[in-house]
Amino acid sequence: MASRILVSGASGFVGRAVCMQGMRQGFVVKGGVRKLAELPGGAEPIVVGDINSATYWGSALHEVDVVIHLAARVHVLHENAKDPLDEFRSVNVAGTEHLARTAAAKGVKRLVYVSSIGVNGLQTTLGRPYSETDNPHPHNAYALSKWEAEQVLLRVAQETGLEIVIVRPPLVYGRGAPGNFAQMLKVLGAGIPLPLASVHNLRSLVYVENLADALILCATHPAAAGQTYLVSDGEDISTPELLRQIGSAMGHPARLFYSPPGLLKLAGRLFGKSDQVDRLLASLQVDSGKIRRELNWKPPYTLQQGLQTSAEWYRNAQP
Repeated sequence: MASRILVSGASGFVGRAVCMQGMRQGFVVKGGVRKLAELPGGAEPIVVGDINSATYWGSALHEVDVVIHLAARVHVLHENAKDPLDEFRSVNVAGTEHLARTAAAKGVKRLVYVSSIGVNGLQTTLGRPYSETDNPHPHNAYALSKWEAEQVLLRVAQETGLEIVIVRPPLVYGRGAPGNFAQMLKVLGAGIPLPLASVHNLRSLVYVENLADALILCATHPAAAGQTYLVSDGEDISTPELLRQIGSAMGHPARLFYSPPGLLKLAGRLFGKSDQVDRLLASLQVDSGKIRRELNWKPPYTLQQGLQTSAEWYRNAQP
């Protein structure tokens, strides 16, 4: 069993939860951070700067058994790069390969790579969830870079013997979640009516504490080596029901009204918000059965518990 873990991207939303989970389970945790930041649970922060093909990992990897690699260039709301794919590749592909090869040279045994369900695709047919055996269909530059990083890591594993575990989560939510989940909380808190009562979809989510638990397990379980896992809470939910549950927990009941989905899609195209609208309307289900069977993993928290905790955090954080 690994006793010393390096978490890259340790000061981020998921990274902080992983550091805390590792410390709870008795591991020595180092946190690779871009700039100095206090980490939870007593994890040791180590500044590594930007992630690319020249990042210095020396001190961060000293006497480390396993790396959990979270640091990445993620979706950019207002993209300014002339070639976004090139920017994604610089961090997510070249930076990941450099870390993996340096880790292998330093005697690290395993690297757990947090990829994305976007590698599988953008959406699923209702009742037909994604699984690890599906052919990849990365739908944007970010997802493509994550898929390419997976391929690079498998090549590094063959060449060096470094054990690789790949984890593809769907939307991660929880206290302090950024992105779409944060926007959802903000809209519900403001009491803004939403035209989503006619949506009939199912989406898989993963609570950040559940994901952290799964990542620590992947870092330590002998059977995880060389495997790819999809993870989720295991309780799929429609967009309207998700909004209702969060709104109820916040004390701001969701104000939903009916509007034809076709009209919503048209509005999304007209206002350049097609991706956001598609995420609200489409299904994206994940079959997390493999990690449950092979590693005997069970999410510590239910979907209801995760949503309740997230909503209470948001409510208490408001002035």
